[in-house]
Amino acid sequence: MGYVDNVVCHWQNSASAIQGPHFSCSTCPVWGPTGICPCPILFVLYTAEIGRIVAQHGLKFYQYADDCQIYVATSVSAVHSAIDQLSRCLHDGDVWMSASRLRLNASKTQVLWLGSRHNIDSLTVREVPVLSSTVGVVGSALDLGVVTDSRLSMADHVASVCRSAYYHLRQIRSTLQSLSRDAAKTLVQAFISSRLDYCNSVLYDVIDNLLQ
Repeated sequence: MGYVDNVVCHWQNSASAIQGPHFSCSTCPVWGPTGICPCPILFVLYTAEIGRIVAQHGLKFYQYADDCQIYVATSVSAVHSAIDQLSRCLHDGDVWMSASRLRLNASKTQVLWLGSRHNIDSLTVREVPVLSSTVGVVGSALDLGVVTDSRLSMADHVASVCRSAYYHLRQIRSTLQSLSRDAAKTLVQAFISSRLDYCNSVLYDVIDNLLQ
C-alpha cells in the first residue's frame, strides 16, 4: 500500500512454494522444509528475512502467515518516486525468495492507494510495475476477511458483510421447518452473528448510515 501525503500505497501478496529437493507442495496455504509440518508460524519464521529487506528500503512491512503487506507513505507529487522505491524493494525480495525456493504469487498481488478523496482523485497512476509485469490499482482489497477501500470508509466491508449475512439467512430460512429452535439459533450464531462480530472494531467511528 502507499499513502499519498496522506496517501498510502498498499501492496499485498501471498507467497507460493516452488517444488524442489528441499520443499514440497501440499494443499496447505503455506509450505516448509520437507519433513516438517507446515504451519503459519513456521512460514513466518522461515520468511523473516523479507522484513529486513523491506526495512532496508525504508518501507513498512506486515505479515500474517503467507499474507504479506508492504506500505509506503508519499505525497501526491512524489508518487512515481515511491513506486520506484517499491519496485526496487520487490525486486530484492524476489531475488531472496527465488534463492529460498519461493516466488511471488502474481495472481494474488494487489495495489491499493489509501488517502482522502481529493488526494486519490489527484493520482494518475493506474498500474504499478511488479517485477516483469504490471498490477492494476484496485479500489478495495480483501485483507484477512476485511474489505478495505481506498478512503477507509469501510462502506465496502459493511456491504460485503450484509451480503454474506443475508445469503446465509435465506439459506437457513428454507430449512427452519426441519430444525428445532435451538438448532436454528446455533446456525444463526455460526453463520450470521459470527460474521457480524468478526473484526467489528474496524467499524468504530464510521458514519452512522453504515450501521443502520
